[in-house]
Amino acid sequence: MTNRALWIAAGLGLAVSGCKKDEPKTEGGGGKTKPPGTEVQAPARPSQGPLQTMPKLELPDDPMRDQKVTLGHALFFDKRLSVDGTRACYSCHLNEDGNGGHDPLAIGPGEKVLARHSPVIWNVAYFKNAFYWDGRSATLEAQAKAALIGGNMGIPEADLEKKVAELAKIAGYKAMFEAAFPKQAVTADLVTQALAEYERTLICADTKYDKFAGGDKAALDDAQQRGLDVFLGKGGCATCHTPPFFSAAMNLEGGAYFNAGIGTQGKPEAEVDPGRMKVTKAESDWAAFKPPSLRNITKSPPYFHDGSAATLADALKIMAGGGIENKNLMRALLTDKKLSAEELADLTAFLGGLECGTLEEPKLP
Repeated sequence: MTNRALWIAAGLGLAVSGCKKDEPKTEGGGGKTKPPGTEVQAPARPSQGPLQTMPKLELPDDPMRDQKVTLGHALFFDKRLSVDGTRACYSCHLNEDGNGGHDPLAIGPGEKVLARHSPVIWNVAYFKNAFYWDGRSATLEAQAKAALIGGNMGIPEADLEKKVAELAKIAGYKAMFEAAFPKQAVTADLVTQALAEYERTLICADTKYDKFAGGDKAALDDAQQRGLDVFLGKGGCATCHTPPFFSAAMNLEGGAYFNAGIGTQGKPEAEVDPGRMKVTKAESDWAAFKPPSLRNITKSPPYFHDGSAATLADALKIMAGGGIENKNLMRALLTDKKLSAEELADLTAFLGGLECGTLEEPKLP
């Protein structure tokens, strides 16, 4: 584990409320401490203390944002944007799969199996210069372009502008582009801007957890509250899946990446997906990946960047058990938490309190 990763983990761990009591504080600069018994005590159960709520997504003023979102919404669902008309962005983020991938590995045009699983994209706009599992795209716009010319949509980069021009000739799209980008020539850059603006509207901030954290103490039932105690306490889940985003990567510029051993078991090193190392070239980042948000996790099997865990129970068994041994396993974070069957059941119940809504399917031009 790198020094940076240890620092990140320590900082995120301290950010989780309710885990330890405050140290006695001095008063008046004279070295005196508060009388015993007057210190602020953290609650014995983290779930009963203060909890973090979702911050508002801050965006620059843009009088045309609504029109861009409308255009991007249509483009996200339109299979005509792929090389052969068989795939849309939505094809990898279906409502029936919690808006994550249906298959262990994403499927592109021509039924080509791609390298990684499609993650849930609720709250994707909160990532800071770190998109894709390995953080290789700095912006949502860059990620959108990479998907268009990569395996997801399969458009050769040399043909991208031609594909966009074909769409722009459709009467409905012609009007939508003019409304969103008045008097501008239609280009691939406008398409990626519109897609990005739509994805910034995919906010999940009204789950049972959010209501509970906001003060509605009936929003989570007893089992879910016990599960939140496990999540914040004994389970150690919050280090990599820090509330309220439930992904530590959303807290940090450039993201955060962890090696839990996923995809390493039974493979020669040369056949393992190198993850973040492919971007940084740093050996310490080998097989490290960005932790996804756990929002909608109960609705979005299979799990992990390789889709190797078919069920939530399978995924929890690996993570609560300390990950999968490999040369870069983050052993300081990943240890066997020795959770009982009851604790695992409560943890699963809590994760059900992170369920989001569905994407609205638009009427296409």
